[in-house]
Amino acid sequence: MTTIVVVDDESLITDFLSFFLKAEGYTVHAARDGQSALDMIASVMPDVVLTDFMMPAMSGLELAQALKKDTRLAHIPVILATAAQGAAAEAYPELFAAVLDKPYPPPRLLDALNSALARSGKPDGKIVG
Repeated sequence: MTTIVVVDDESLITDFLSFFLKAEGYTVHAARDGQSALDMIASVMPDVVLTDFMMPAMSGLELAQALKKDTRLAHIPVILATAAQGAAAEAYPELFAAVLDKPYPPPRLLDALNSALARSGKPDGKIVG
């Protein structure tokens, strides 16, 4: 089963995304900031990370940069979801598999997940080959 780490400092967002993605067949772990997400990612080794941009302790940009610097984690695609910083994030195409502008429709999220997983070598995001 595909594992996703969802990172957002708004608990309503992580709760909704966890519920929605679990209903779609994913295993989901949630973190409230970039630093705790980095620790979680290193332990659960997810297939993809979905992160907010503006968070305490470490932003989504800083999280993506930290992942790319770690050879064990650099392969994990990162999808950025943001209400305000989409244009700034698009300046770093090497860091993000996709940038979603909040609010985004759930089908757009699923498309971004499927594309990121396919590019990372998991053609069907819900089945481990």
